[in-house]
Amino acid sequence: MNKFFRFLLVLVFFACENEPYIGGDLLDPTTTSPVVELSSFSILAEHNPSLTENVVLTFDGTDTYTAAIRYICDIDQLVATYDFNGGNVTVNDSVQTNSQTANNFNKRVAYKFYDVANAEFESFYVEISYFTGLPIININTNNQLIDSKDDYVNGFVTVQGGLGFEDIQNQEIKIKGRGNSTWTHPKKPYQLKFLDKTPFLGMAKDKKWIFLAEYSDKSLMRNKIALEMGAISALDWTPASEYAEVFVNQVYSGTYLITQKVEVKSNRLDLPDNGYLVEIDQDYRLDDDEVFFQPTIFTQNYESNVFNIKEPEVVLDSSEYNIIKDYVNNFEAALFGANFQDANIGYEAFIDVQSFIDWYLIMEIAKSVDAQWYSSIYFNYTPGDKLKMGPLWDFDLAFGNVDYSDASNPTGFWVKDHKWYARLFQDPAFVTKVKSRFGFFKNNESVILNKMDFYADYLKYAQQENNNKWNVLGNYIWPNPVFFNTYQEEVNHLKNWYTQRMNWLQSAYNNL
Repeated sequence: MNKFFRFLLVLVFFACENEPYIGGDLLDPTTTSPVVELSSFSILAEHNPSLTENVVLTFDGTDTYTAAIRYICDIDQLVATYDFNGGNVTVNDSVQTNSQTANNFNKRVAYKFYDVANAEFESFYVEISYFTGLPIININTNNQLIDSKDDYVNGFVTVQGGLGFEDIQNQEIKIKGRGNSTWTHPKKPYQLKFLDKTPFLGMAKDKKWIFLAEYSDKSLMRNKIALEMGAISALDWTPASEYAEVFVNQVYSGTYLITQKVEVKSNRLDLPDNGYLVEIDQDYRLDDDEVFFQPTIFTQNYESNVFNIKEPEVVLDSSEYNIIKDYVNNFEAALFGANFQDANIGYEAFIDVQSFIDWYLIMEIAKSVDAQWYSSIYFNYTPGDKLKMGPLWDFDLAFGNVDYSDASNPTGFWVKDHKWYARLFQDPAFVTKVKSRFGFFKNNESVILNKMDFYADYLKYAQQENNNKWNVLGNYIWPNPVFFNTYQEEVNHLKNWYTQRMNWLQSAYNNL
């Protein structure tokens, strides 16, 4: 039986170009008698032309060597150099030649160092954190501009998943722009479409994926945090998301949040074939081919609002169209009727109250500016069931990140003034349920704050590269109410705003 002695490589950082190397000496692994003695493990610039500095890996006493390369190089073709007193060295049973054999260090690499007789070996692993540590998405459109939200551009995508995600090799895709106000920013959001359903960054396979640019959100995490809140809620489905670095035609485009698209699919919002997904939106934002309706009561207050039927495709005034239109009108008639509190003929006969409460509380906590009445308000309905709120969407202008409304302040109700919710709060039974359910989110306040700290650390190199590209820190980006010179100040502001918001809501609900 082979005798195993496992090494752990400690993370060593070295910076690119003119930045100094930060690291430490190789630690002594001799806690037991090793089969071979490994005195150094490096990736040297003299054998790797794409490197600007030597990479010296350090050891922490267990079984993995790690290093960090903070600039773009040929990580899939790196040649290692090592000093040891043994025989063969293998990777995946392939014999290595010291300072000559190249390996792909995009993933964890397992080495076996054999003794002089090639009878016994020591095993260890090499893990290299590359660029910012996030997966890297390379989009190639043959230099054709992605300058339309309507027309797809053909291209190919390659994903270097790094240590945590799967790779994708040169897969055919289509890509176009997306968004409304976000499309006007220099850092563009995109919608990417695979020709076939494809798993992406550990998320369930599908064709369409959204690239959120997070240009005006300098913390890069408002959408992510809101989706984390959705993940612990009672909502049927909340989009999954992962961060990545994006290159378009070999030009760095910044750090993006890649999310599942809000759509009816078995891997997303899983509704029966006759289920409806509807978005409350503004009439001027709709395309000519979109089908919508205007509920009688709701639009008495919000004349520009329309209820856009996102799925399924329906024909205006068809029976399928009238099913959802009539149901919403009947719900509103019950909600604003004299007997609206009656469990049998009032609003409860038409809506899933739990989904209405959880959607409301997440939107109210985040104080999403659009959720009061404007846009990105999704609900779904399956005939024979009840109306449900959700999925969640669009939080880059939430958590106080807006300068044109009172949604910037951590105090004051906001979504409670939505036409439906203003009426629901007139029912004491609904208020009691909201107050009780808020306790769940209040009890998870520390969980959300820890998530903010986690993602701030996770993005510590990404936010630097993103800012180097877009120069957002210290500058006003519409519609920031405040802005700071450092990323950590942006994160601290978000945390403080959220904490103040939760405290104010706790007091306000107690006084209802």
